[in-house]
Amino acid sequence: MNLSLHQTHINTVSWLLAEWAHAIDDDRVERIAELMREDGSYTVSSRFNVDRGLPLAIIDAHSAAQLRDRIRSMRVANIYQPQHYRRAVSAIQVIGQTETGLLQVRSSFAVFRTLVTTGDSLFFAGGRCDDLVDLEADEPRFARRHMIFDSRAVETLMIIPI
Repeated sequence: MNLSLHQTHINTVSWLLAEWAHAIDDDRVERIAELMREDGSYTVSSRFNVDRGLPLAIIDAHSAAQLRDRIRSMRVANIYQPQHYRRAVSAIQVIGQTETGLLQVRSSFAVFRTLVTTGDSLFFAGGRCDDLVDLEADEPRFARRHMIFDSRAVETLMIIPI
């Protein structure tokens, strides 16, 4: 790891990760598509599949437009129990830079889900993020957002992005 690269960019990267988390937690989910490059990807996979090189993902959007479509269907077409997410992001590191200047970032996450009808909070998912961050735009954007959850399965449908 390049410590000076980390120190130079950690505040910007931390802001981007926090903005993503708060957008979902505050039910401003449409905002996360704005945090992606138009050609960016958003993938949610299990650690089991990633460790074995298996391509299956729970969510696999290959552009910001696909992510916007998923969010639109979440708002309009899907029927699911009202719920809120709350997430914690930690262990943020800028670990390198690609030849094209994208920052390689890793972090850990935990997501808790609260059911609106009962008020019960449950641990929903935890794992790591392997991201590529582009600093060239007016605000930092994800070129790739890969969320890798540690459990082998998700207890319920993953309607809301994590």
